[in-house]
Amino acid sequence: MFEQCLYFNTTSLARQVEREWTQAFKPFGLTPSQAFMLRVVLDKAPLLAREIAEELNISRPTATRGLDHLERMGYIRRVISNKDAREQEIHPTASSLDIKSDLNIASSEVTKRMKKLLGANEFESVVTQMRSITSALK
Repeated sequence: MFEQCLYFNTTSLARQVEREWTQAFKPFGLTPSQAFMLRVVLDKAPLLAREIAEELNISRPTATRGLDHLERMGYIRRVISNKDAREQEIHPTASSLDIKSDLNIASSEVTKRMKKLLGANEFESVVTQMRSITSALK
C-alpha cells in the first residue's frame, strides 16, 4: 500500500533508527536529539542558537528547547556574544567535555551495527541519498 510513499517509509525508518540511538544515549540521560545537539556544541562552539538550528535542520524554537534542557543538565552555558549583545553564544561545560568521547563512541557503535546489518556500501549510499533529498527539498 505504501511502497511508493516517501513520508511513510522515511518515518518508519526514522522510528526504527530512533530506537537504536535512544538506547545508545540513555546512559547519558539524553535523547538522540539532545545528544546530537550536544555533539555539535562540543565540536563547533561557540555557536549561536540559530547556527545550531541550521546545523541540525530544526527550527530555532526546537533548538532553544533542546539547549534549555542541556543547560539544566549542566552540559552547556550561555554567554552574551561579543559580536551582538542581543545574542548568546553556546559553550560546552566541563561536564560535557568529560563525556564527549563516550558520546562519540556510543554513536559510533550504533553506526557500526547499522553498517554491519546493511553493509557498509549500502549504508553510505542511503545516507548520501537522504542528504541529497533533504537538500533538494529545502
